[in-house]
Amino acid sequence: MVAAVTALVLVVALGYLVWSRRPAPARPHDVTGGRPSPSAALPQDALPATAGASPCTTVRVRAALENAELLRRLVQAYQGGRRNIGGHCVQLTVAADSSGLTTSDVERSFPSLPTPERPELWVPDSSAWPSLVAARLTGPARPPLVPAQGTSIALSYLVLAMPQELADAIGWRSTPPTWPTFLESTTNRETWKRLGHPEFGDFKLGKTSPAVASSGLYTLLAEYGAVAGHIQSPAISDVDAVPIQARVAAAERSVVHYMSTEQHILWHARQVEHSGGAGYLSVVPVSERGMWEYNRGVTSRDGLTYVSGPPPHQPLVPIYPADGTYALDNPGFVLDAPWVTSAERAAAQDFLRFATSREGQAVARKTGYRDVTGSADPDVASVGQYSDSTKLRTLPPPSGELLAEVQGSFPRVRKRARVLFLLDLSGSMNQPTPAGMSRLKAAQDAIAGALPYFTDDDEVGLAGFSHPPGRHSIVPGLVAPVGPLRRGRPVFLAALRKLKAVNATPLFAAAQQFTTQMAAGYRPDWINAVVLLTDGHNETKEFTDTLASMSASITRVTKDRPVLVFTLAYADKADTPTLQAIAKLTHAHYYDATNPARLDRVLGDLVTSF
Repeated sequence: MVAAVTALVLVVALGYLVWSRRPAPARPHDVTGGRPSPSAALPQDALPATAGASPCTTVRVRAALENAELLRRLVQAYQGGRRNIGGHCVQLTVAADSSGLTTSDVERSFPSLPTPERPELWVPDSSAWPSLVAARLTGPARPPLVPAQGTSIALSYLVLAMPQELADAIGWRSTPPTWPTFLESTTNRETWKRLGHPEFGDFKLGKTSPAVASSGLYTLLAEYGAVAGHIQSPAISDVDAVPIQARVAAAERSVVHYMSTEQHILWHARQVEHSGGAGYLSVVPVSERGMWEYNRGVTSRDGLTYVSGPPPHQPLVPIYPADGTYALDNPGFVLDAPWVTSAERAAAQDFLRFATSREGQAVARKTGYRDVTGSADPDVASVGQYSDSTKLRTLPPPSGELLAEVQGSFPRVRKRARVLFLLDLSGSMNQPTPAGMSRLKAAQDAIAGALPYFTDDDEVGLAGFSHPPGRHSIVPGLVAPVGPLRRGRPVFLAALRKLKAVNATPLFAAAQQFTTQMAAGYRPDWINAVVLLTDGHNETKEFTDTLASMSASITRVTKDRPVLVFTLAYADKADTPTLQAIAKLTHAHYYDATNPARLDRVLGDLVTSF
């Protein structure tokens, strides 16, 4: 999303070149400033005289969703060469997850994975996450898995990405704003009207969650620095100050809703463009690299599977705040863990050596990143409209202690949420999961585990949907009214535990009925949402609703009262296309929980999107 981790030493030495110059106007840039590229000084890859023999030493890499493609391409290039570590060849595998979830795994030594499947190499997309680990795991009783020093393998900068038309209308391409100017615009409902563009509506901010993504964490930190008046050196005391928190919370009210990753939010932006919609977002803080992917027509719903299409009609342009931005340094750490053998450690270190070689850095540049010297591929820079790195003002990397305070403050300052959990209670919910418990019990546990994310001021309710044979009513219906958790938490949990599987699956009727109810109680300046979880298809003889009639109804009732309907496909027979369609109607997100064993992680990811 960070001083306990010194992995940024390499970045400071190679990547953070000039601190005080403002970014050039957005246009296709010569990112080397017209001078010979510093990347020419990078060391060449060194290959051994002979290839290593089988069996290969296996290194498991845990990447972030944001940089997984970079790691896969680096692995492909590395394994395509002749490698010999201790007489053996090297085989690397890459798995990816959100930065926030992986950080939690690192802190707990990957308890959900068998020892042979635990990673030896961790490459988050920024040093924020190992810094958080170092800040939280202190003292001899809990030695951290993350060493004090890592190796940066690529750079990308945090930018304020805007549709080109909007960036030109507000003038930020020619005169980039400071962070305080940016916050002033987000909190002023009349920003676009004042500039002669009432058709743009309110100034709408899209953000990733500080609990999950580097862009969200660094943006929230920048907001605190801007409000406190010293963007270069925000302090823990600033984050704890109630008046500063109140002003940050005012800025957060312009958020349309939070997404767990930048892939999620950029995917939604592209879906709106496909459907001919306008005005979904005014600005979204993301990495340069994520914006480059979007501009070349590559998007991903889940951060794992990417779809290529034509470039967007309205490309995004990067706005580099005039008073500085943060660098995402993609550091690699060979874990100090008992399951890492000396051979695996040597192989992982050799891979990091390759990643920072001239050949490895060429891969990074072709994948949309800057290399560790700050240089980018000219074609990439043209599509992404990257600024010359020597003209960027970078902000100092914050300490893990400060980042922990910022992340911990998020529940207090984020936009309030009004949410209804809508749970399928068809007969199939009694079927067992691989863990041995029923699907319903696993869903109950996951929802209970997600509830602590909400504050006492959030309003949360619970409903279940099914019906017995011959009965034309949804049962049990609403079992915990939507209301403040300050007094409703015990009622919610008690009702959750009492739920029983019934019979049919009136999916269309339930989605329509409860979305309509949430729209009727709509609260402006809040995030209004339904979380719909089902393991099947619409199966009922008592309700005649169709996908078309349900869609028309939801579209009608949410037109002026936006209610986000998040959907989860639970188990492999869930009606994925219908759930995707329901979520798309309201600009919410579809989540894949077809593997019930991952439901708690998926639901934990979802609740950061409120």
